[in-house]
Amino acid sequence: MGTPTNGQFNELRGRIRGEILQPGDAGYDQARTVWNAMIDRRPAVIVRCAGTADVRASVAYAREHALPLAVRGGGHNIAGSALCDGGLVIDLSSMKSVQVDPEQRRARVEGGATLRDFDHEAQSYGLATPLGINSTTGVAGLTLGGGFGWLSRTLGLAADNLLSAEMVTADAQRLHVSANYHPDLFWAIRGGGGNFGVVTRFEFQLHPVGPEITAGLIVFPSAQARTVLMQYRDAVNAMADDLSVWAVLRKAPPLPFLDPQVHGQDVLVLPVFSPLPAAAVNSAIERISKLGEPLGMHVGPMPYAAWQQIFDPMLTPGARNYWKSHNFTQLSDQAIDVVMRYAGNLPTPQCEIFLGLLGGQAGVPAPQDTAYPHRDALYVMNVHTRWDDPADDARCIAWARDFFRDAAPYASGGVYVNFMPEDEGERTADAYGANYQRLAQIKMEYDPDNLFRANQNIRPAPATTPAGTIG
Repeated sequence: MGTPTNGQFNELRGRIRGEILQPGDAGYDQARTVWNAMIDRRPAVIVRCAGTADVRASVAYAREHALPLAVRGGGHNIAGSALCDGGLVIDLSSMKSVQVDPEQRRARVEGGATLRDFDHEAQSYGLATPLGINSTTGVAGLTLGGGFGWLSRTLGLAADNLLSAEMVTADAQRLHVSANYHPDLFWAIRGGGGNFGVVTRFEFQLHPVGPEITAGLIVFPSAQARTVLMQYRDAVNAMADDLSVWAVLRKAPPLPFLDPQVHGQDVLVLPVFSPLPAAAVNSAIERISKLGEPLGMHVGPMPYAAWQQIFDPMLTPGARNYWKSHNFTQLSDQAIDVVMRYAGNLPTPQCEIFLGLLGGQAGVPAPQDTAYPHRDALYVMNVHTRWDDPADDARCIAWARDFFRDAAPYASGGVYVNFMPEDEGERTADAYGANYQRLAQIKMEYDPDNLFRANQNIRPAPATTPAGTIG
């Protein structure tokens, strides 16, 4: 069908408690703006849902009128999956309630909440669950893709800490999913992305974390970067699960503890995090600092919520972003050589290469325990290309693709689905490995017409294929 007329949209208005925006309405352009400025799509209608009933009505309307459908949580996804051209966008940004039960250590979180929303409520009780590294990220998209961050070595992935969810499926039905209710669907949403429905509420296990943790940055000159990376790689093997040290190669930001002459120079930054008090990890952090001769370091006690926001200034919305990503089970000398070669030729001062360290508790579940399969990934490398001028698109994207190509021989072949740009649909099978076929079977059961396809899409398995069962 074609796009419904304004008269037909009036039918939708009668079903909705929240706000409906169409082209030309005040607020429409703001509502179709997402974190990545490369995404410029014009939905026919944006429904800012006020509750689950609005979500159900929107799903039913999109299905009835054969409209493309997208779901916006935090609007942070690199591929711009929060929007679609000419279709209907379910915008959950008004649904951001976070309810914490400190006795049971549970949090019930609506689908539009951000990491900052979550941390604000949970940290008032000294509680947390593993989330990401940028406080403006949506809890929903992060969790549905698996979700890793500073706490993952200690407590696993966001998806590992998901206890249940409320969701609206393609037939506009509301389902409660957990290990006991619709366990196949619960398995699929722990890493399978937004392929299976709209999750309106998540229930997470919480853990005592903070309010004060130990964290900070150690900065080395680029001339030492290769040697430090090789020693860092060896140190990781003996690193405790309650310590996480990432590696970031970029131009030095204007950090106050660095000599101003260092600002803008190529550096290797080791962000260090532990949920433990400083006294418990100072000796381990000192060993990390002695991997080279730092230009400066600032590591010590700080509020957990502050650390969760510390990289926000470098990840503000409005810039153009293109990512390429690989998983690594080990960091070979050859892989380090590729990293160093490209880190010495960053196309803009905003670009960076980071190696996110996993392992620890993130590697304990078996690959088939959740839809997210990459339990052997010790490092997730993200080539974060970022710039402002559209005239630089071709140059910046070419740099990222060349880096991706040259690093591929040393990578595992897997990829974290949340780091895939919109032009990587052919890598979806790589994101799920041996779990892909089971996901396709569950997709066939719950969304046979592929209504939820504005994502790194898992296509429904042929109807003759038996539905997956819990192993």
